[in-house]
Amino acid sequence: MVKEKKGKPAVGTLPKKLPLIRVILIIPAILSVLGAVFAVSFINQYENIYRDKIYPGVTVDFIPFGGKSQRDLENYFNKKNKKLAGFQITLKHEDRSATISGKELKAGYDVKLSSIQAYSIGRSGNILSDIYHKWRAKAAGINLTAVMTMDNEYIDETITYLANSIDKKAEDALFNFTGGRVTAFKPSRSGVAVNREKTKKLVMNFLEKTIQNGTDEKVEFKLPVEIVLPSITTENSNDFGIKELIGTGKSKFVGSIASRIHNIELAASRINGRLIPPGETFSFNSALGDVSSATGYQPAYIIKDGRTVLGDGGGVCQVSTTLFRAALSSGLPVVERWAHSYRVSYYEQDSGPGIDATVFAPSVDLKFTNDTPAHILIQAETNKSASSLTFSLYGVSDGRVAQITKPVILSQTPPPPDLYQDDPTLDNGAVKQVDWKAWGAKVNFDYKVTRDREILFQKSFFSNFQPWQAVFLRGTRI
Repeated sequence: MVKEKKGKPAVGTLPKKLPLIRVILIIPAILSVLGAVFAVSFINQYENIYRDKIYPGVTVDFIPFGGKSQRDLENYFNKKNKKLAGFQITLKHEDRSATISGKELKAGYDVKLSSIQAYSIGRSGNILSDIYHKWRAKAAGINLTAVMTMDNEYIDETITYLANSIDKKAEDALFNFTGGRVTAFKPSRSGVAVNREKTKKLVMNFLEKTIQNGTDEKVEFKLPVEIVLPSITTENSNDFGIKELIGTGKSKFVGSIASRIHNIELAASRINGRLIPPGETFSFNSALGDVSSATGYQPAYIIKDGRTVLGDGGGVCQVSTTLFRAALSSGLPVVERWAHSYRVSYYEQDSGPGIDATVFAPSVDLKFTNDTPAHILIQAETNKSASSLTFSLYGVSDGRVAQITKPVILSQTPPPPDLYQDDPTLDNGAVKQVDWKAWGAKVNFDYKVTRDREILFQKSFFSNFQPWQAVFLRGTRI
């Protein structure tokens, strides 16, 4: 009988029983491995299912597209876009109307953008972010808003086109001062204007409703047209407190061509009878309005691009110059005045150089303020036989006195040599003068207004006249 030797088991043999603690430690590890394998398998299966599809829980305008392809989403919104192309809005006022169509408006959803945005959720490339967004979409949902596009300029242009054919400016009454009182010679007239803001709101509200319902409705809206009242009405002609002549301005236009005289008379008539309320600043350009052949002006000599050429409205600056002199004579604050670029002989026929004012809408204007206690009435008189223009300003004298110094010529520059240019439209040897020489000069005069020995304001006016050369066209035609 051989006795077993007690002690440690032989090398390479296992104990007959593992300790309980080791078993407990092994089980979680096994479970973790199995869980990981299951998770990877599930994720792979999930990704395979939605490989080319939008993840579950993703909606666009609360329409579910989970499990759908990008093409499915695009087809859905393309159908809505096709519907939208059929709507039509007609804007109407009396016999005037304009139509805004869905086709011309190019109203519709940005289909490609919506499909890309929906498909991109959970596919950013950032693993943790993608896992979170997939979970969030599945658990709570992720809604995207479809982007609408349309040609907003088309809406604005349509409304503007229609408004321009309907709008009519209110016309202030025009007045005379005769027999110590103001009387109207042109009655006031109310105007009308399309409320463009309200019109666009009507259009946009309809579009929003149409987009939500996906319909191809046709609707007609009555334009919101409002009455525009004149600032100065015929009825209050006795309420202006005008009592006396407060200043005059004069100029001569001897030697002017017939079209220039016509323009002077026409422009003066547009200013004649205007009232300037107390505290208001008068704008020559605003009062005069459009200057073109459409408003009755004829071609006469103007300065354009460094040359004296025929253009509509030549002679208007004779009117602004004369009114400038009337404002100075009345002691009114001159807010804006621009000197001519070169000396104009007309304005020196009865005055020293530099007491002139040029205008060219919209940037070059003549402006002065009525800082007297009453309205000021402008009256113009064109005397063609005497080649003279006179502006008279009527109001209430508050005791002010205007002082204008004699213009001082600080320096002079002789004109450049005469310029001769060949002209194949003139017979050979013929010469035609198209521009006349003028000396350049720097001129200034001082303007001071006082009342009871108190200086109300004072100002110096400067002019920098450029020298001007004579230009002759020399015929070359044989």
